[in-house]
Amino acid sequence: MTAMAHEPLTQEEVLLEGFLALDTPEGFRAELIEGEIVVTPPPDGDHEDCIGLILEQVYLNSRTRMQFAGTKGLILPGSGGGQKDRVIPDGTFAPRELRLYRGADSWMPCDGVTMVLEVTSTKPRADREAKRRCYARGGIPLYLLVDREASSITLFSDPEKDDYREHCTRPMGKPLSLPEPFGFELETADFL
Repeated sequence: MTAMAHEPLTQEEVLLEGFLALDTPEGFRAELIEGEIVVTPPPDGDHEDCIGLILEQVYLNSRTRMQFAGTKGLILPGSGGGQKDRVIPDGTFAPRELRLYRGADSWMPCDGVTMVLEVTSTKPRADREAKRRCYARGGIPLYLLVDREASSITLFSDPEKDDYREHCTRPMGKPLSLPEPFGFELETADFL
């Protein structure tokens, strides 16, 4: 019997294998963000209510028919070309005509995603900073952040490298314009 020589695993490979082997409790979400494993507990009712209100408006008002996936795992380019990030947005939108989610694995590339949605909860800093950078690196055209702590809503657009070049922040209660392919004013008064 001969032993086969194996290349030693890199630190990134060990981290990814450990991450993919995690068995998180039901409702918890595990993500690999900029080389760090982040586990988030289940959201509260206000968090889910806000997502539902946004989803309803997109379905009723968007100029392009959209599909929505809640908690869809996305594989995104890592910073500096390193370890790929594995992020689960609160919501992912793509034009229905693409049927982007059909046949997709639990972790899929972000090609074709039009907008991601995050509603802050227990770790708002990750939503405000690290996830924003991840989505920009992935080239996702729009990132909608509902910041409950700051009582504001921000639309980030025009991704370039590690960030978005444009953003528009409105206080909760004021409408926020969603550009094409959505093409409507998102009403936020019910978010209060």
